[in-house]
Amino acid sequence: MRKRIAILGSTGSIGRQALAWLAGAPEMRVCALGAGNNASLLAEQTRTHQPEAVGLASESSVETLRRSLARNVELFTGPEAMCELIRRTQPDIVLSAVVGAAGLTSTLTAIQCGATLALANKESLVCAGEIVIPAARRAGVAVLPVDSEHAGIFQCLQGARRKDVRRVILTSSGGALRDASDEEAEQAGVEQALAHPTWEMGKKITIDSATLMNKTLEIIEAHWLFDLAPEQIEVVIHPQSIIHAMVEFSDGSMLAHLASPDMKGPIAHALSYPDRPAERTTAPIDLAKLGSLEFRPVEGRFARAVSLAYEAIRRGGATGAILNAANEAAVEAFLRGEIRFGRIVTLVETVLKRAEDESFLDTPTAKTDETNTLPALLAADAWARKEVEQLLTDE
Repeated sequence: MRKRIAILGSTGSIGRQALAWLAGAPEMRVCALGAGNNASLLAEQTRTHQPEAVGLASESSVETLRRSLARNVELFTGPEAMCELIRRTQPDIVLSAVVGAAGLTSTLTAIQCGATLALANKESLVCAGEIVIPAARRAGVAVLPVDSEHAGIFQCLQGARRKDVRRVILTSSGGALRDASDEEAEQAGVEQALAHPTWEMGKKITIDSATLMNKTLEIIEAHWLFDLAPEQIEVVIHPQSIIHAMVEFSDGSMLAHLASPDMKGPIAHALSYPDRPAERTTAPIDLAKLGSLEFRPVEGRFARAVSLAYEAIRRGGATGAILNAANEAAVEAFLRGEIRFGRIVTLVETVLKRAEDESFLDTPTAKTDETNTLPALLAADAWARKEVEQLLTDE
């Protein structure tokens, strides 16, 4: 039987690449598509892939979308659209590619429905790893990483005993401002920060790559996905983006995952697992032509961002949700031209400090296992966004 695939965030970068690959995978069927507000592209995707149902979170363009749908396609709209879409179609696999904390509730719904979770939405684990991972274990649901780095770790760990793992190393391209001085990066504009040298991604993750906040989020994600202590997770700058992750074992030996910088590889791996895709998904690597692979330590402004991951893991509770929300709000402000590039990480640091000063992280709803529920984390998310808004207003 054909695997039934639901794609949440189908109009984004990951969603579009997934659909492009699925067009040549006859053993799989797209049963559901969900998007945030791009009704026109969602309508086009629906005509091409003929899902049973679609969901649109924004209600502003619903009528336009509704008129373009065939009568046999069911439509869900509003904040709960993604969750209703999953419940209605009951897919075998949910590819969660919704950007930001908005993907958290649909991630939990996918688990509740027993669907295998192909997770491109790292924020779900950053905000609520201590809810998501235990829920998946209780439900017997596999959580398969779609991030290139975590997909690399996952593949390096196949057949390995976790007790033999000494550390994992995530690689970072360094982003668009990799070779800029701290002073130059401080004043960088939006166009400069979006000019990624090796990856084609959405705007938010491209900015995260330039600040290295994407590695901050990925460290926390790796902590939850692979049950790793923070001291077992490291980051290096690797400009070529060929090695995506490395795993060192207790005997000192290392395994590395190499692939061309193309997200179709991790996407296809997660959707095909436990099989591998029958056809090539990324361009072959010519090692002789490549010549050398370069690695640099994480220093300066990059180290500032990465250090926040270890702080979030150490504190636990709502810290991940606060960090993620503050970063999302700061990136949005930068993309709107309201702040300079150098303010993004500073705003996140300030919000985390305010949370500590106001004992927000020490309240029972934010820290104890019994009350660290989804509503409490969503409240922390909302609090952090308001704090960023207030900081911007005060400037």
